[in-house]
Amino acid sequence: MFSMSKITYLAESAGQPLREYVCSLGREIVTIKSEDVVDKSISDHPDIFLCKMGIDDDSPVYFAEKNNLGRDYPDDVSYNAACTGKHFIHNLAFTAPRLLDAAKTAGMTLIDVRQGYSKCSIVIVDETSLITYDEGIVKACSAYPELEVLKVSPGFVRLDGFDTGFIGGASGRIGNEIIFNGDLFRHPDFERIVEFIESRGLKCRWFSEYPLTDIGSIL
Repeated sequence: MFSMSKITYLAESAGQPLREYVCSLGREIVTIKSEDVVDKSISDHPDIFLCKMGIDDDSPVYFAEKNNLGRDYPDDVSYNAACTGKHFIHNLAFTAPRLLDAAKTAGMTLIDVRQGYSKCSIVIVDETSLITYDEGIVKACSAYPELEVLKVSPGFVRLDGFDTGFIGGASGRIGNEIIFNGDLFRHPDFERIVEFIESRGLKCRWFSEYPLTDIGSIL
């Protein structure tokens, strides 16, 4: 575990326009790649192998070790928590113990959800604003008045080997921008998503050259 000030973690399969844009922001890209740890379809997804405990550059990053993960669900989700800095959202029955301890030590509010792929399912906009398609996450977060959640249509995100990917896994925050890997304009809730993000004083960036694609988040 250590803090990353100018590093962005991306899947090996991240789109080239996204890579070029991240580099233009002065970031160093570290590419994730593994073999024989989890399913091939998510073997380069950062949010499977690490968890960033907040939205700021100096938020601590925790890395899974090989024995923390397994090939099949739920053994592959122990680090796939969504962390706003104030809230830690995950299926707590599956969370890696050291990650759960770190969240408790940091004083985060723990929110238990049924979805093990929590970070895949959530676009973290800011410390109190989230976007998700998952009704269970919406319901669990509604118990916390400080959280604002935009529910969007499921699907419309590509993930090779599956019928659909997750919108959280196709996104990430760098500085004051929420960045999407692919063409957000084609999503049926495009206008609502952009309005929600911009209403928080943030910018929204996407790339029209290729479909919106789940790459295990931009971390």
